Amino acid sequence: MEVVVNGELIQLPKHFICIADVLKHYDIQDKIIVVEVNGEIVVKHEHQSTRISDKDRIEIVHFVGGG
Repeated sequence: MEVVVNGELIQLPKHFICIADVLKHYDIQDKIIVVEVNGEIVVKHEHQSTRISDKDRIEIVHFVGGG
């Protein structure tokens, strides 16, 4: 399946079915993040139940500390 993640077209394995799979792939499932799929924000408790489809546009923003 091809999706766009943060503006980059990527190929995901066929067994990826939900947002939680994508977050685990990038090892950011435990970070404070905001996820948007096709222009709609997906709240954390819906990451496991929100299915992804071919050509979806996923935006992931995570916060980085610094000074």
